[in-house]
Amino acid sequence: MEDKKFQKFIKRLLDIVVSLIVLIPFLPIWIFIAILIKVTSEGPIFFLQDRPGKNKKIFKVYKFRTMRPGSEKMVKGQEVMKDDDRITAIGKFLRRSKLDEIPQILNVLKGEMSLVGPRPERVASLADYDEEIFKRLNMSPGMTGLAQVSGNIYLSLEDRYKLDVYYVENFKILLDLRILIRTVGVVLFGEDKYVDKSLVDFHHSTKEAAVAKEETVSK
Repeated sequence: MEDKKFQKFIKRLLDIVVSLIVLIPFLPIWIFIAILIKVTSEGPIFFLQDRPGKNKKIFKVYKFRTMRPGSEKMVKGQEVMKDDDRITAIGKFLRRSKLDEIPQILNVLKGEMSLVGPRPERVASLADYDEEIFKRLNMSPGMTGLAQVSGNIYLSLEDRYKLDVYYVENFKILLDLRILIRTVGVVLFGEDKYVDKSLVDFHHSTKEAAVAKEETVSK
């Protein structure tokens, strides 16, 4: 228990230090991106949306806008793909490089998010959560996560949820570091390059958990 508390303390410290490193020295780049968004398409610079955080607490997530105004309506589990015609010209580059997520550094500094954790979903998704999926809200959502470095949009929604729950139940700073390192690879080479290359064997873990649950019920 004490070890978990210490690791979560280190996690928060890492969040703050890395966020400041990303935010302050590279501020001119973020300003340049904001100007490009404004001059190349109509609409605001930032995209803000309510998302459920730790323990279902609602917060506003920040992103650079990558789509035309009015394109925010989404179907649950149906992600925006690379060739989606709602994405702006600069938006394609921002989404591919993950630079559209950079404003979430502010969410991390505020303690609403972490560098690593389950990605925050839309509030409407909560209606379809069961007891198992709700476990993904036992930790702060992340800018990147286990599902994001294991194929992400190329995975089924069910598998993404399983990876999120696995992360929450097996959190360790070492796993966070592995996810952060893999994130660099995802940015450079694309999410599709990491399909079937999960950092963990979550299928095996899920099977073990199911067996353990059956044994408990039978007793």
